[in-house]
Amino acid sequence: MNTLSIFRKIAVAEGISYVLLLFIAMPLKYLADMPLAVKYTGWAHGLLFVLYIAFLVMAFVEYKWSFKKTAMFGVASLLPFAPFWVDKKLKEEN
Repeated sequence: MNTLSIFRKIAVAEGISYVLLLFIAMPLKYLADMPLAVKYTGWAHGLLFVLYIAFLVMAFVEYKWSFKKTAMFGVASLLPFAPFWVDKKLKEEN
């Protein structure tokens, strides 16, 4: 498995964890008084976010991506559903 395929898998997992955190865990915390939902989902999302950034940097170096492309993929990690777009773009390129 190469860096790009691992990065794509991490992007999808990070995207899923972000959506779960924002649209399921946060409402459970504030509307149903279930703070553990955020604790565990947030922990998983945080780990996946760190892996996303680490593999983004690795891909930037290994594949000689432009700064613009790398920055765009970096910003995508901050937006709900955008990591799925990153996966789609990378799939189209290969």
